[in-house]
Amino acid sequence: MTAEVFILILVIVTAVGFDFTNGFHDTGNAMATSIATGALKPKVAVALSAILNLVGAFLSVEVAATIAKDVLTIQTKQGDLLPGLAPEKIMVIILAGLIGGILWNLLTWLLGLPSSSSHALFGGLIGAGIAGAATVNWEGVLSKIIVPALLSPVIAAAVAAVGTWLVYAITRHVKEPHRENGFRWGQIGTASLVSLAHGTGDAQKTMGVIALALIAHGSLTGEGILKDGLPIWIIVLCGAAIALGTYLGGWRIIRTLGKGLVEIDSPQGMAAEASSAAIILTSSSMGMALSTTHVATGSILGTGIGRPGGTVRWGVAGRMATAWLITMPAAGVVGALCYFIAAGVGGLAGAITVFVLLVAAALYMYLRSRRQKVDHHNVNADWDGSAVPKSGKVSNPA
Repeated sequence: MTAEVFILILVIVTAVGFDFTNGFHDTGNAMATSIATGALKPKVAVALSAILNLVGAFLSVEVAATIAKDVLTIQTKQGDLLPGLAPEKIMVIILAGLIGGILWNLLTWLLGLPSSSSHALFGGLIGAGIAGAATVNWEGVLSKIIVPALLSPVIAAAVAAVGTWLVYAITRHVKEPHRENGFRWGQIGTASLVSLAHGTGDAQKTMGVIALALIAHGSLTGEGILKDGLPIWIIVLCGAAIALGTYLGGWRIIRTLGKGLVEIDSPQGMAAEASSAAIILTSSSMGMALSTTHVATGSILGTGIGRPGGTVRWGVAGRMATAWLITMPAAGVVGALCYFIAAGVGGLAGAITVFVLLVAAALYMYLRSRRQKVDHHNVNADWDGSAVPKSGKVSNPA
């Protein structure tokens, strides 16, 4: 086995690892409100979300194609690699970028902050690309990533606010128990749709990264992806990884979204999920690499604004917004540092070095999280200002 092939395998393994972290990091986008209102029991919710994420991964390849061609430019129009970019160097850049994304995902998960896995990935790739003197497709980054990132939470909040206001206005004469029970059933449908939408978007981002590495290796071409789609093994691998991560559940982030941002009831939950699903599915069909976290959080925020007498914890919202702003730069810095370390050591040894550093850092954060455990038993504990509940009191035991 040549060094180039071994590095390619490391890239694929790391990409699958990123997809796994993406799954548990973003479970709350679909299921946090359903868990918070008791529409679904926690373990049932994450199992349902995992299945639908897997199904969604097979529905399209538009987002994967966007990632493969609109973040880093590695080929000329004739299909040759750009001067100065050997296959091994490109794959080390991709490996370093993936590590930047994974470490940011794990850190924000540990803190219970629902930041964007998508932007962590993009930031890591851009940072490593700049460090490796690759060509960043700034036009594609601006139009397919930055602009949607700025607009999507605002649009989602507006749509959810209007939807929530209408829901309460239409059902104002319905008795409270009947209204809550009816909308809980509706939540199951809309939450399922968000999970399906998440699979059509986020699973494909990792597929696009693997495709980029295979293009550098010469096993795929960009035109081939657009014409024939991705090899089925990439879709199965990425779909399974994000589904497994989703099933394990990012309980800290689920808690923050479900309990920390808004005191949410079933009508709000259904409005938030319906808004998120509509926006995510629309963006996926257009090939926009939208952040499901931004959309879901904007929708939940909008329900607090749209509900008569509703409350929003703006301090929590502010911490989320801060995390959003620094996600791409922070992941970019880590991606760049990882590239410099790998390039400094050189060749296969450099790639193995940064991979080992990733494993060590991931293990440390996992062990740190076990000191203050959050799982399906205490995810619905009353909000006390922290993603890690200090007491086990559960306001809704369902």
